[in-house]
Amino acid sequence: MSDTDGKKTLGLRGGAPRPGNVKQSFSHGRTKNVVVETKRKRVVVPKAGATMSAGGKAPIGDPSRRPAGISDAEMERRLKAVKAAKAREVEEEAARVAEEKARAEDRERRRAEQEERERAEREREESLKAKAEEDKRRKDEAEAAAKAAAAPAAEPVVQRPAAKTGPEPAQRKQQDRDRENKRGGKGNDDSRRSGKLTLNQALAGGEGGRQRSMAAMKRKQERARQKAMGGQVEREKVVRDVQVPEAIVVSELANRMSEKVGEVVKALMNNGMMVTQNQAIDADTAELIVQEFGHRIVRVSDADVEDVIKEIEDDDADLKTRPPVVTIMGHVDHGKTSLLDAIRKAKVVAGEAGGITQHIGAYQVKTDSGQLLSFLDTPGHAAFTSMRSRGAQVTDIVVLVVAADDAVMPQTIEAINHAKAANVPMIVAINKIDRPAADPTKVRTDLLQHEVIVEQMSGEVQDVEVSAITGQGLDELLEAIALQAELLELKANPNRAAQGAVIEAQLDVGRGPVATVLVQNGTLRQGDIFVVGEQYGKVRALINDQGERVKEAGPSVPVEVLGLNGTPEAGDVLNVTSTEAQAREIASYRANAAKDKRAAAGAATTLEQLMANAKADEDVSELPILVKADVQGSAEAIVQAMEKIGNDEVRVRVLHSGVGAITETDVGLAEASGAPIMGFNVRANTSARNTANQKGVELRYYSIIYDLVDDVKAAASGLLSAEIRENFIGYATIKEVFKVTGVGKVAGCLVTEGVARRSAGVRLLRDNVVIHEGTLKTLKRFKDEVAEVQSGQECGMAFENYDDIRPDDVIEIFEREEITRTLT
Repeated sequence: MSDTDGKKTLGLRGGAPRPGNVKQSFSHGRTKNVVVETKRKRVVVPKAGATMSAGGKAPIGDPSRRPAGISDAEMERRLKAVKAAKAREVEEEAARVAEEKARAEDRERRRAEQEERERAEREREESLKAKAEEDKRRKDEAEAAAKAAAAPAAEPVVQRPAAKTGPEPAQRKQQDRDRENKRGGKGNDDSRRSGKLTLNQALAGGEGGRQRSMAAMKRKQERARQKAMGGQVEREKVVRDVQVPEAIVVSELANRMSEKVGEVVKALMNNGMMVTQNQAIDADTAELIVQEFGHRIVRVSDADVEDVIKEIEDDDADLKTRPPVVTIMGHVDHGKTSLLDAIRKAKVVAGEAGGITQHIGAYQVKTDSGQLLSFLDTPGHAAFTSMRSRGAQVTDIVVLVVAADDAVMPQTIEAINHAKAANVPMIVAINKIDRPAADPTKVRTDLLQHEVIVEQMSGEVQDVEVSAITGQGLDELLEAIALQAELLELKANPNRAAQGAVIEAQLDVGRGPVATVLVQNGTLRQGDIFVVGEQYGKVRALINDQGERVKEAGPSVPVEVLGLNGTPEAGDVLNVTSTEAQAREIASYRANAAKDKRAAAGAATTLEQLMANAKADEDVSELPILVKADVQGSAEAIVQAMEKIGNDEVRVRVLHSGVGAITETDVGLAEASGAPIMGFNVRANTSARNTANQKGVELRYYSIIYDLVDDVKAAASGLLSAEIRENFIGYATIKEVFKVTGVGKVAGCLVTEGVARRSAGVRLLRDNVVIHEGTLKTLKRFKDEVAEVQSGQECGMAFENYDDIRPDDVIEIFEREEITRTLT
C-alpha cells in the first residue's frame, strides 16, 4: 500500500483550508476517521509608530512574520544562533563523512591483507601437495624399477597394450589435483565463515583447525599396522610396582594400578567384600587384589612420608662459610642481655618486665671487621631450663657470662652442663668487672670445680673480662668469638632446601602464628612450602631481627616466619618440601602419631594399676590451674615449673596450657574444674572477661615468672601470708596522642570502664599484650590536675619515664591491696 494512497499529506502549513476530519488507512483494509481541530494563531500587528526602533535602526526581518514581543536585538541574536548551528551541522557532517571514509579504507586494507594471506597459504599448500605427489611418484617408480630388476631373466617379457597403462604422470597429477579441489570445495567456498576470525586462526597464525598430536598420530599408525596384519592384537599387560600403605582407599588403589575402579570393586566383591570406591581396605586385602591383577606390591609404612625430608649429604664443593651461632648463657641477673645490648648497641633489657629476660631472643650483629655473628640470648631463670637446652643444641659457640661480684651460681652450673652435653666450645665472659666488689680470680677458681679450666689457669677455655656498662673488653670478646669460629671452620650449603630450628613461637593477634626460626642449612625464601613439627604452611613473610621484611634468609640467619596454619612447639625442626600436599601429609602423620602417643600414655594398662593410682591419690590434694602465655617457650617453662611444685600431700595439675589471649573456652574449662587462670603477659578479651565475672572464675595476670611460681607454690603449700592483690578499677582507651613541651607525650583518653585514679598503677595494653607497666606522671581534666576521672569522661594521661604510646592502645588502671588468704 502506498504511503500517500492518493490522499494529500498532513502538514503544518497549507494554502487551502483543511477539512475538519482526516481519514487514516491501516493494514488489512482497516480505516479510521480522525477529527482535526484547527486553531488559528493570534497575530499582533505593530502600530505604525513602532516601525522604527529607538536607535533608529530598521527592524530585522519581516515584522509581520515576527513573533509578538520579540525585539530586534533578540531577533538578531536568534538569527546568529541559527547560523552557528547550521555551520556546526555542516562541520559535523564533514567530519562524519571523513571518518566513514577512513573506516572504509581501513576495512578495504584489512580485507586485502586477509586475501593476500589466504592466497599465500593456498599457494604454499598447493606446492607442498605437489611436492608430496612428486615424491610419491618417484618412490613408486623406484619400487617398480627394483621389482623389474629382480624378476628372472628367463621370464618372457609380455608386451602390454598401451591403453591399459593408465594415464600419464602429468595427467594423473592433474586428475588428483582436480579431485582434491572438488573434495575440499565445500570448505573453501564456505562464504558463511569468510571474513570472521576464529580462535584457532588467531592462535595458529591463520592456519586454523586443530592439529593432530604426536600420540594421536602414533595411535593411528598402530591401528593401521594392526589392520594390515589382519586383526586386533592384544596389548601387552604392563606390570607396575604398587605402593600400598597400612590402609588405602579403593579408588586410590585402582589409580595406582591404572585399572578401572569398577574392575577393582568387582574383584573385591568376588572375594566376599562388599565395599564401594570411597571405602578403605587394609594392606593385606589390597595385596591380594594387586596380585590378582598381576602387579607387584610394595608395602610402605605411614612413617615413610617423612622420607622426602631426610638428611642429604652436601658436596664439599657446594659448602660455603657461614656466620657462627653464639648463645649467651649464664645465671639470672648476671648481665647477659646487657652485654648483648652493648655489642648490638641496643636496649632490649629495658623492655623486659622486672629487668630480667623471659624470652629467648635471636639477633644478628655485624662487627667492625665486617664479620657477621648470630646471637641467641637465653633466660637465666631456673624455670627456663628447656630454653637454655634448645639454645645449646642449635649453637656453635657458648659464651658463659659470670658476674665478677657473684661468682658461679646454680644456673651457671646448669649452663655448663648444657654446653658439655651439646659438645660445643665455651668462652667465659667475666662481666661487671667495673664494680668495686669484682673478683675475677674467684670466678676462675670456682669454675675449676666444674671442670672448666680457663687459659689463665693453664687451660684451653678462653676467658675475657668485660663490662657491659663501660664497654671494657668487648673488642677482646668479639675477637675471641671470631678466633673460635675460625677454628671450627663452619660451612653450609645455601643452594638447597632450607632446614632450621624453631627458637620461639607465638600467636600474634594481627599476624597469626609466628615462629622465630634459625636457618641452619640452605636458604629459606618467601613462598617456600614447609613443615615444622605438627604444623605446615607457606612462607608469607620473613622479618629479620631489625623488624624489616626480607626476601630470603641464608644459613645462621634468624628470622620470624609468617604463614603457618598453627603454632608449632619451640624446638621443632623446619623442613622445606616441594609441594603443599607433601607438607600436609607429613604434618597429619605427625599429629596422629602424637595423638596416639598421648592416648597410650594416659590409658591405664590394667584394673589393678587404676585402683592403685586412685588409692595413692586419695590423700593428695590437687591444685588445678590453666596457663596461657604470650609465647610457646614461656608456656613450656611455666608448665615444667608447675610440675616441680608439690609433695606427698599436695601437687599442682596443669589442666591446659596454650599461647595467646584468654578466651571464653578457657573460662568454661576453668569453671568446670574450679581452677584459676594464670595469664603470663596476656590478657582476656572482653567476652572472656565478662564471662569470668559472671561465673566467678579467677583471672590472674603476671608479667614476671618469679611472681607466678611463688604464688602457685604458696597456694599449694598453704603458706599464704598477706599477698598483694591487684584490683582493676578501670580501663581507658587512647583516642589521640599529643606532644607537650616539657612534659613529653600526653595521651588523650576516654575512660570506658570504672574510674581512673592518679595514685593507681597503670599498664599499657596493645592487642591484649602488656607493653608497659608503671605509674602516671599526670592526670588532667581539661587544664586542671585531678585525683580521679569517672567512667565516660575524657582526660589526659602521661606515663612516668615512658613515651611509646599510640592511638587505640588500652590503659589498665589497678590498685594493689593486701588481703589475707586462707586455704580451704
